[in-house]
Formats: sequence, structure tokens, C-alpha cells
Amino acid sequence: MIQELAYVGFASPKYEEWRTYGTGLLGCQMVDDGPDGAVRLRVDNVNYRIAIHPSEKDEFAYAGWGMANETDLRTFVEHLRGQGVTVTQGDEALAAEREVVEIYWFEDPWGNRHELVWGKLTIPNSFKSPRKMDGFVTGSQGLGHIVLIVPNLEEGSQFYADILGFRLSDRIKSDIFNLRFYHCNGRHHSIALAEVPGLTGFNHLMLEVANIDDLGATIDLLPEYDTDTLLSIGRHTNDLMISTYISTPSSLQIEYGYGGLVVDDLSWIARDYNHPSIWGHHRSERYMTAPPGIIRPVETAPVEASAEAPAEGSVDGQPQAEPVLQP
Repeated sequence: MIQELAYVGFASPKYEEWRTYGTGLLGCQMVDDGPDGAVRLRVDNVNYRIAIHPSEKDEFAYAGWGMANETDLRTFVEHLRGQGVTVTQGDEALAAEREVVEIYWFEDPWGNRHELVWGKLTIPNSFKSPRKMDGFVTGSQGLGHIVLIVPNLEEGSQFYADILGFRLSDRIKSDIFNLRFYHCNGRHHSIALAEVPGLTGFNHLMLEVANIDDLGATIDLLPEYDTDTLLSIGRHTNDLMISTYISTPSSLQIEYGYGGLVVDDLSWIARDYNHPSIWGHHRSERYMTAPPGIIRPVETAPVEASAEAPAEGSVDGQPQAEPVLQP
């Protein structure tokens, strides 16, 4: 079974801007660039967990999912192949670039790339934030969480839950949004799926800090880094995370949060919510007019309008204006 979100990769023409954004604002530590010049950021003692590759346009490149060991990895690969998923083994060069012992990759039904790995390079006592902060919540919970945009939530659930084995934490649904949240370890969710008919892509990456003062200090730094607040500070109904959503040099969003719930599978019961936040998370003008992340169109079957269908452009529990596709 998948154990953690081990790393994530993006591509962007503004990848160089992540050097100051990632270190000075987010508090990540810079490590050596990737072979293609990718900016790579450390958030804990794993050598790097975030990579931003050079590209002519913004792209969601891949999500890396960590397995416990080589036996679990190979067994899971055979399971996926048995379910009809095309899984490719990465070569030594790819393993070296990702700094893992072994790697396989596959795509979801809409072409979003996922990688399965074990043995991510770790250097004890190596993380040193360039900011004064207590650091990030990772460990057994992995990097954080990601939210993917899918055109059909039922099909997404069949792939990510039934085939990949992510376990449902809960859902948030109303007449304007439709999301499901899944965990693979103690973190309330390592992945969530947001339904936006006709689109797929990447909405946001969540980074959780260990001290609420680090969240507040980051909010204070936003003007210095010319970074927009997309959703004001607030607290979610389902995972109780206190967070804010901010823009990045690229099209994806960052949720910067504190205090998320820890899930215990022996006692956890999935719940249903009709609103994403207990308080706060007020939408800014940019949030309403900007694209909901890194998105691209996909062909889907026509969906009849009904009370059960979410409004087009709603992401992460908030309605969006009609998305503007990436150039």
C-alpha cells in the first residue's frame, strides 16, 4: 500500500522565482538543482520533496508516492497491472534524479502522472530553514497533501480508492462543489479530488507548519514577496486545519496551514459536510478570477444539469469564476 506523499514536481517558465519564494516566504531549504536545472526544495531531512522544472508553460509534472520497501513496491506494481493500469519501470537515470532506490510510474485516467518509489534519500539533521521557524509537519505523514482536479468524481474515486487503495476520510458536497478527501497514513488527507467537468489538473499543495506563529509570520511576509492572498485565514470543517491559501510564481496554489487532524483507521468514520470552513477562508478577487490551478481540458461525456452536479469551476469547496485555461 502507498504510505506517503513523498514528493511533488511541477514545471514552470518562472521556476527561478521559486528560489526566493520557496526559501524566504515558505521557509523551505534550497538544495542542489536537478540535472535539468530544476529548483529543488527541502522541508525536512528528506533531501528534497518539491521540484520546479524549467518549462515554457506551467505544468503539473508528477506526484511521488512512497512505499515501505522494495517488496511492497513490486507487489503493488503487480496489483496495478492486474487492474489494467499501465505501469512503467523508471531507469537508473530517473531514479538518480528523484534520489530514490527504485521507481515506477503510471498515469491516472486523465493523464496525470504518478510515481511509486522506495528509498528516498534522507540526510539526518540536515533541514535548516532560512527563516526562523519550527519547521514542517512531515515524518510518517509525508510531505503534505495535494488536491487534483478531475472531470468526474465517481471515476476518480474508482481509480484512486478502488485501485490505488486510498481510504476515504470524508467528503464535502453542496449544489456548487463536490470533493472527496483520502488518506494513506495519519494525515487527514494526502490527496483530495475536486470535480470540475471538462478539466483536469492540479489545484494546490498543502504545507503544514509545526507552530501557528509560523503561519502568522508567513501571512505577514506576503506583501514583501508580492504574493496574493487567495483565501484568507480560516479553519476547515473536515480536517480542522487553520490555513490560508496563497498564490505562487506559477499557477498552482499553496495552502499554508497548522493543526490538521490525525486519522486513526481503527476508529475513523468518514463524514459528510456541506461547507468547507467553520470560519474565515474568505475569497479574494484574484481567487474568483484566476484559473483554479494548473489545468487543461479533457474530453468527457455530456453531463445533464441537476442539483447533484457541481457548478463548473468550483474547487476546494469554493465556487470559481469560469476558469481561464493556461496559455
